[in-house]
Amino acid sequence: MPKGTVAIIGKPNVGKSTFFNYLVGARLSIVEDTPGVTRDRIYGETNWRGKDFTIIDTGGIEEKSEDIIATQMRTQAELAIDVADVIVFLTDVQTGVTPVDTEIALMLKRAKKPIILVCNKVDDFRKLENDIYEFYSLGLGDPYPISSSHAKGIGDVLDAIYEKLPSEDENEANDEYTKVAIIGKPNVGKSSLVNKILGENRTIVSNIAGTTRDAIDSKFENEHGKYVFIDTAGLRKRSKVEENIEKYSALRTNLAIERADVCLIMIDANEGVTEQDTKIAGKAHEAGKGVIIVINKWDEYDKENGTLENYTKEVYQRLAYLSYAPILFISAKTGQRVEKLFKLINDVANNNAMRISTSVLNELLAEAVSIVQPPTDKGKRLKVFYMTQVSTKPPTFAVFVNDKKLFHFSYERYIVNKLRQEFGFKGTPIRILVRERKDKE
Repeated sequence: MPKGTVAIIGKPNVGKSTFFNYLVGARLSIVEDTPGVTRDRIYGETNWRGKDFTIIDTGGIEEKSEDIIATQMRTQAELAIDVADVIVFLTDVQTGVTPVDTEIALMLKRAKKPIILVCNKVDDFRKLENDIYEFYSLGLGDPYPISSSHAKGIGDVLDAIYEKLPSEDENEANDEYTKVAIIGKPNVGKSSLVNKILGENRTIVSNIAGTTRDAIDSKFENEHGKYVFIDTAGLRKRSKVEENIEKYSALRTNLAIERADVCLIMIDANEGVTEQDTKIAGKAHEAGKGVIIVINKWDEYDKENGTLENYTKEVYQRLAYLSYAPILFISAKTGQRVEKLFKLINDVANNNAMRISTSVLNELLAEAVSIVQPPTDKGKRLKVFYMTQVSTKPPTFAVFVNDKKLFHFSYERYIVNKLRQEFGFKGTPIRILVRERKDKE
């Protein structure tokens, strides 16, 4: 199920970072009294009443300014508002309603997103209770009084967030669409591929690296099924991420990967697999997503006998951990082999969601153990009792053994290979959880 996203918005020095740190349970944001310390958007994961969601802490929004940092902080906040499902507007009860608060309120109303108005620094509820009424003038409903530094009133805010996050019914309504994130370095042709599929210039196509700042969702239906294509900003090397807006793009790409069913990892045929490509692909692999490696600009690549086979071999050498992922050579510009993507996407999405019954799994396990005996160590032999599938997306299996230390990585790899031989699982990672169970149990 996709996680919701909550953005914390407000002017500088209202306590956004303190509030954020309390919610995620870690001091990820720098907390100082100097306005504007949080220049970058920082995000973390949290859970309330069984719902997981992402929290984004933003730099404070200041009045219109010529200052570059202030302008970038405003841009950050606006982009965070755009990606958020719910917005927490944090104000300072001790300063009262300021012109900046009024300006932010107007901006948030235009966003047409659920807004939770929070009055922070209410350290003495009896003393400052009357001061809260001033904030009704913002026209955003009932304000929630809290003290983030003393952890007062935060539970009420979390309850409000819980109520406004997308419901399971809303998420299920989107489940009929296969969500496909197109990820890769800047200027590899991600937007060109989306435009070729849609048959229109939905996203800006330019040779300037990094033109697509945001992740852009495009719904598309054809005879193969229903899809949402998510065109993401290219991920640069961290050393080159100098502008805050670029750091936001990296966050947006991470969020796009998180909510995708399948990730298309686009690689420029002329450049081959670079170090940055391996890092981007690793994000999709670690997130447990279905993966297809798409080699773009194949029409521009000089070919001779054996070129395709040699190129494929080289890609798998560079992306050894993605040996399960299919490779498709395309040209987004000419449309070469683009039509073949849909069947691949369907197959990979289905494999990522595949579930195998316990009885079938244990027949396979018994056969695997009889062919290759479990390893021994210092006279003690590994006993593999049974295996069951505990989840999908990615397919995850629990293997019960007598001693976890004896279940070496090489034997785990052997079991995974047997699963792939029997059931395919093309395009999806497989995860193994090892559980100990004593003989007498």
